[in-house]
Amino acid sequence: MLDVPAWLWVAFVATVVVALAVDLLAHRSAHVIGFREAAAWSGVWIGLALAFAAVVFLVLGVTPGTEYVTAWLLEKSLSVDNLFVFALIFGYFKVPRAYQHRVLFFGVMGALVFRGVFLSLGVAVVSRFTAVLFVFAAVLFYSTYKILKEEDDSFDPSRSLAVRLLRKLVPVQDEYAGMKFFVEEGGRRVATPLLAVVAAIEAADLVFAVDSVPAVLAVSDDAFIVYTSNAFAILGLRALYFLLAGLLDRFSYLSKGLAVILAFIGVKLVLQASHKTISSDIPEISSPVSLAVIVVVLTASVVLSLRRPAQPPPAVPPGAGEAPRGDPPEPGA
Repeated sequence: MLDVPAWLWVAFVATVVVALAVDLLAHRSAHVIGFREAAAWSGVWIGLALAFAAVVFLVLGVTPGTEYVTAWLLEKSLSVDNLFVFALIFGYFKVPRAYQHRVLFFGVMGALVFRGVFLSLGVAVVSRFTAVLFVFAAVLFYSTYKILKEEDDSFDPSRSLAVRLLRKLVPVQDEYAGMKFFVEEGGRRVATPLLAVVAAIEAADLVFAVDSVPAVLAVSDDAFIVYTSNAFAILGLRALYFLLAGLLDRFSYLSKGLAVILAFIGVKLVLQASHKTISSDIPEISSPVSLAVIVVVLTASVVLSLRRPAQPPPAVPPGAGEAPRGDPPEPGA
C-alpha cells in the first residue's frame, strides 16, 4: 500500500467538498443546463481531475500517478453507459429538464458513498485473497459477452428494487412539486416523483458498480488511488450527461469499444492473479500499457462512431407488425 500523507487525503476531501458546494450554489434555481454551461463545467471537473493527477505524480511518484490517470480514464469511459440509463430514467419518469441537475447532484452524492464502501471492501478482499481476482476477471468477461451479443439487459426503472421499496415505505404522488422531494398532502408527508427518480439513479449506479469496481481494482489495489480516481470521474458525470444529451445515439460503436476495454482489463486481472498466486514468471500488464490501450480504443470508438453513424431502423407502416404499445405507466402508478 502507498504511504499517502494525511494532508493529501485532507486536500482531496476539501477539493471535493468545495467543488460540490460551488456546484450546488451555482444551480440553486431550477433551469435547463445548456451546451455551453455543460461544457464549462465539464472543463472544470476534468481540470480538477488532471490537477490532482499532477499532485499525485509529484508527491507519490510516476507509477501511482500513472495508475491514477489510468483508473480515472477507465472509470470515465465505463460511466458512459450510465448516461444512457440516466436518459432512460428521465424519460420514464418524465422529469422536466430544469430538475434533472438536482436529481443527478444527489445521485452523485450517493454514488460517492456507495463506491467508497464497495471499493474499500474490494481492496480489503483482494489484499487477503488474491485469487478473487480470477472471479473479478470472470465478471468482466461475462460483461464483455453480454455487450458483444447485444443482450437486452437494460435497466428498467419500473422494476427497480429501490423504487419499489420507496413506494412501500412512503406514498408517492403523481405530480412534481418543483424541486421538492416531499410535500404535505392531506395532513401527511408524501414523496414527489423526484425522490423516486433519485432512488432509481442510485439503484442504477449499484448495477454499474458490478463492472466498475473489479475493473478499477485491476489497475491498482491501493485505496487512495482507486477511490480518488473514481470520485473525480463520478463528479463529472452530470456535466458530461448534459454535454452529450441528444448525441448519445450517435456513438454507436462506443459499446463495442467498452467491450474491448473490459476484455483487456479481464486479461490483465488474470495475468495479475496468476503472477501472484501461480508463478512470478508470468508477466503482468503495466499501467502505462493499460493507459495506452484505453486511450487508443476509446479514441477509435468515438472516431468510428462519428464517421459511420448508425443507420436508423426502417420505418414501419402504420398498422403493420405487432400491435401498438400503450402509453408508459404514470410515475406514481
